[in-house]
Amino acid sequence: MRKVRISPGKYYHLFNRAVNKQVIFHDTSDYVRFLFLILYFQSPIIFPQIGRLVKNYVKRLVFDTLDEDKIIKRRTVELVSFCIMPNHFHLIVKELGDGGISEYMHRVMTAYAKYYGTKYNKSGHIFQGTYQAVHLTSDRQLLYLSAYIHRNPREISKYRDEYDNYKWSSYSDFIKENRWGDLLLPQVILGQFKNKNKYKEFVDTSTAKLLGEELEHIHIL
Repeated sequence: MRKVRISPGKYYHLFNRAVNKQVIFHDTSDYVRFLFLILYFQSPIIFPQIGRLVKNYVKRLVFDTLDEDKIIKRRTVELVSFCIMPNHFHLIVKELGDGGISEYMHRVMTAYAKYYGTKYNKSGHIFQGTYQAVHLTSDRQLLYLSAYIHRNPREISKYRDEYDNYKWSSYSDFIKENRWGDLLLPQVILGQFKNKNKYKEFVDTSTAKLLGEELEHIHIL
């Protein structure tokens, strides 16, 4: 049983890692597939041709679907921020309806596991058990967690000094143009800063030591 009680109107840090910390996002199609799932599975709408949508995105950098308004009207969770790393992921999500996060994460992780198993001819679990959820109880926690999530790509040498260009994170959507419209709702965080540049300054100056001090007590690190 999950220890955290998930309630509507609350914000949660959701995360999971691959079994044995193995890489589970190998190429662009893998990242795009998981990105589609976390964006479009916010509602119970079924997408029968996800593979085609992913291929179109890889070619044109846009998901060719007209269902965004339907998703927004029917969604049971709101996605605030995300980061997809080679062997794990982080999300900040708001629960809108009872069981929304549970159903959302079940659909996302099951769909990706089936896709991964088929593509790479793998059997068994790819994720390290069920996802983890941490209730965020204050604006301060939201702010520092978002900085921690958005700085994650610094673990990759290529992006250590250019993590604002990491495509599989919402950081660029916070400090530049939001690529996903109302499918991503960062305002609960950005609204606490004078402008996007101030948020960028906050993230860029939030050192690992500072983030550790701020987040350790709520068992995020």
